[in-house]
Amino acid sequence: MRLGNKVALITGGSSGIGRETCLLFANEGAKVVVADVNDEAGNETVDSIHSGGGMATYIHADVSNSDDCKSMIDHAEKTFGSLNILFNNAGIMHSADDNAEVTDGDVWDLTMNINAKGVFLGCKYGIPALRRAGGGSIINTASFVALLGAATPQIAYTASKGAVLAMTRELAVVHARENIRVNALCPGPLKTELLMKFLDTEEKKQRRLVHIPMGRFGEAHEMAKAVLYLASEESSFVTGTEFVVDGGITAAYVTPEK
Repeated sequence: MRLGNKVALITGGSSGIGRETCLLFANEGAKVVVADVNDEAGNETVDSIHSGGGMATYIHADVSNSDDCKSMIDHAEKTFGSLNILFNNAGIMHSADDNAEVTDGDVWDLTMNINAKGVFLGCKYGIPALRRAGGGSIINTASFVALLGAATPQIAYTASKGAVLAMTRELAVVHARENIRVNALCPGPLKTELLMKFLDTEEKKQRRLVHIPMGRFGEAHEMAKAVLYLASEESSFVTGTEFVVDGGITAAYVTPEK
């Protein structure tokens, strides 16, 4: 198994990419710490792992809260003895996030606190734990819009994911000699609840699909497989990267007609 004897903490583990990654990691031998604010769904993820014979535990954690982030790292070490993999995946896409003129400051602050500060806090408390374990892998969820900008205005989300990329690069360089690798996952448009609640008509879906060379939305389980590569020893010489999994959208992006 590719993650045998490894301990992995995954934020946003109650749904989407987070849940699929929790399940995949457990199947590959990892002991999984599921962190989320949705306690019911988070515990469902743990139950699914247990039913498959895996090992997992759940902890409530708001990644924008320093105490919660410290607690989730402590919980991982106390429960399973160490921490080898940290997947900073939790994030939001606020329905009121728009262009710079109309987006409210509170929407900006909330988005940055979860999407960017949440990654910072995860690394702040997670890096010492990885160091204690002799090294490990950190994966931060960014987005293809951090590379291109979004045609549909979502200024706070795009800026927050750009911040994730910048942090990832610096952390990778600073901690490379400590056997701590740091990479960013940049998904393209996915068929997840996070995006589909905005693309709630067939017309909206088709306007997005026209830019994707593969002609379909990605699936959360496909992102989980990319995260597995970055978490495993197969990527032992990979750090500081923008790991783009987007169906070709960044290779062929054009501005839509108004």
